[in-house]
Amino acid sequence: MTTWQTKQIRSLGRVVTGKTPPKNEPHYFDGDELFVSPKDLDWDHLYVTLTETRVSSKALEKFRNQVIPKNTVMFTSLSFGFGKMGITSRASLTNQQINSIVVNNENHFRFVYYLLRACTPFIFAYNSGIDTPIVPKSVFERIGVKCPDLPLQRKIAAILSAYDELIENNKRRISLLEKMAEEIYREWFVRLRFPGHKKVKVMRGVPDGWTPVPSNKVFRVMSGGTPNTDNPAYWDGDIPFFTPKDASDSFYVLTTERSITQKGLDSCNSQLYKKDTIFITARGTVGKICLAYRDMAMNQTCYALSPKEEGDVYFHFLSMKNAIAYIKGISKSGVFDNIIVDTFKIIPIFMPQASLIVRFNEYAGPIFKQIGALLESNELLIKTRDLLLPRLISGKLSVENLDIQFPPSMVEEAEAVA
Repeated sequence: MTTWQTKQIRSLGRVVTGKTPPKNEPHYFDGDELFVSPKDLDWDHLYVTLTETRVSSKALEKFRNQVIPKNTVMFTSLSFGFGKMGITSRASLTNQQINSIVVNNENHFRFVYYLLRACTPFIFAYNSGIDTPIVPKSVFERIGVKCPDLPLQRKIAAILSAYDELIENNKRRISLLEKMAEEIYREWFVRLRFPGHKKVKVMRGVPDGWTPVPSNKVFRVMSGGTPNTDNPAYWDGDIPFFTPKDASDSFYVLTTERSITQKGLDSCNSQLYKKDTIFITARGTVGKICLAYRDMAMNQTCYALSPKEEGDVYFHFLSMKNAIAYIKGISKSGVFDNIIVDTFKIIPIFMPQASLIVRFNEYAGPIFKQIGALLESNELLIKTRDLLLPRLISGKLSVENLDIQFPPSMVEEAEAVA
């Protein structure tokens, strides 16, 4: 029977704290190399293939001691995003909020990733920050964690990775479906190759019968609000609370970082916005647009848009998404970008005949529904994986004598090493 030993994190591999290149030296930025910060990570994330900030090869050369190789485990230990994690998909730099483990040959990097995920509350107990959570490298690398031998590490990693690979595959399918819906929209309403377009006259780039309509005539524009953050009775309830942090490039927002109670909702300017309400960020970070996948509340730095005509949400969502560049352009003002209620009076939507909108929604509707089905599948996979995680990592659920089938990526990794 395998004995689980307590090891310090530094015995799992080399611990590296990241560093940000000087921002006043532009030759270090806007290159092809990955620069990972907490905003590129998630609490439900595996490999990091894209980052918001890119750096140059000169940055990697200059800060070679902070460069971490492929399959390095990254852990956010100085941030309000404490515990956000990821694995490098190639050589990368990180900022100083992240401690990374370049896992050695005695341990498996995937197991170490899952181990730290399961141990995040325990690691947080070493927090020495007053306002911002912080576990510095000197403390982080001396924290003790329990590990089995390498063969059992591989088995545990294989079980959990199987779930994550299904989740990642579903995410890729969702991305392809989103691109398909956007491409149909652009084909019909940007390139103007909609069904029957050859029979319609186009004057100055606008088909006959299409009318520019101000957005506030198309949508009900609703504001949000935030409950008192000092009142615990208002927070950690069952109502998802949308803020710009929850917005992404994906169509739907399924979950939010924070949630509120019914008392919290009653205490502020928000309301419960229904599924398929369009959220648009309006302060600082302007123009991120997504659809609520379930009923949600929303803070005051966003607007909620609900089409006045029932059933037109897919067309109008993609219309607003297609207008992002214009929206950002007219939001430039003062110290930070913003849009106000009156802004929607000058954001036009070119409205085609109602019959064409209906026809478009008949094409797009099944695509959006398939996206929803994949999101729900991922939600179930995540829930199951997270139930297994602490039991596997603690050894309470023994898999030592099981014949585990390794997922394809781990088979490929083993073959590459061999």
